[in-house]
Amino acid sequence: MYNIRRIEMAVNRVPVLKRCRSLGMDPIYLGIDKKSNRQLKRANRKMSEYGLQLREKQKAKFIYGVLEKPFRNYFAKASKMNGMTGENLMILLESRLDNVVFRMGFARTRKEARQIVDHKHVLVNGKQVNIPSYLVKAGDVIEIKEKHKGSQRYKDILEVTGGRLVPEWLDVNAEGLQGTVKELPTREVIDVPVDEMLIVELYSK
Repeated sequence: MYNIRRIEMAVNRVPVLKRCRSLGMDPIYLGIDKKSNRQLKRANRKMSEYGLQLREKQKAKFIYGVLEKPFRNYFAKASKMNGMTGENLMILLESRLDNVVFRMGFARTRKEARQIVDHKHVLVNGKQVNIPSYLVKAGDVIEIKEKHKGSQRYKDILEVTGGRLVPEWLDVNAEGLQGTVKELPTREVIDVPVDEMLIVELYSK
């Protein structure tokens, strides 16, 4: 059940820093500690209402590495849940397994986290899960497989991620490469620069 291989990443060949500039966001949200000194041409051009809404959707898709069709599915699911659709959407995106692996510090970027999940390095409650879009639940235990824990790759990763703050909804044992989802996050603790209300407006047209 868990071993279905699913490729869901589009190949976007635009350099990451250039894409960040075009979306008006800091690369730090991707786990990248670089900044570009270049200014985006036409940066001061006034955007239309539709342009602003579209940019917020593109930003969310870019940050979480989600394609258009799955993103629409997340929105449809969020709209059927209790509460605010926009907040539900952000919580669903934040609950993806690849994002949780990134948040726990077991990967330097979400892209690397997707590869780690895809390459069958991750256990959820003791079972292998290689679907990056798998949605975690409160109480889930996320762990890197024992045979990979001592590898140089994870030593290098922990060296980079060791100083990062772990979100309060997660409990992490970095040395043991294991963590627990204490609870699902609320919108207030999700630190991504996305105005989800503009996404709701875009899909409501």
